[in-house]
Order: sequence, then structure tokens, then C-alpha cells
Amino acid sequence: MNKVTVYTTTHCPYCMMLKKFLKEQDIPFTEVNLDKNPSMIAKLVNTTGQLGVPQTEVNGRWIIGYDPTRILEALK
Repeated sequence: MNKVTVYTTTHCPYCMMLKKFLKEQDIPFTEVNLDKNPSMIAKLVNTTGQLGVPQTEVNGRWIIGYDPTRILEALK
């Protein structure tokens, strides 16, 4: 089974677009909102070297930004 985790912030328009895309594609995901869980910010920076959101981890593979094509490829 695929494991998808999306790291977001509350007011990020690309985060909202990504969550909408995943829901429309019936792709289950876990959301980690960095506004509500700021301790996860260090994990992202240490893991990906990036601070921006959204960041999506698909089966251990990181996708930075709103990139539905790469997410679908990672799910194959």
C-alpha cells in the first residue's frame, strides 16, 4: 500500500490545490500542518533542504511543491 504524507501550512494556496487533487484522485494521504506542528519544520529542512510547502513524501520519495505528475509517477 502506498504511503503519502503531505506537509502543509494553513494559508498556502498550493497546499490547498494539492490536497484537492489527492482527494479528487482518491489517493489517501496524511496531512502534517506545520502551523499546528512546528517541530516538523526541522525534519523537513534536515531531510529535503527545503523550507517551502507543500512537500509530499510518497513511499519515501520526496516531491517539492505542487507537482501532481511526479506524485502520480511515484505512486506507480
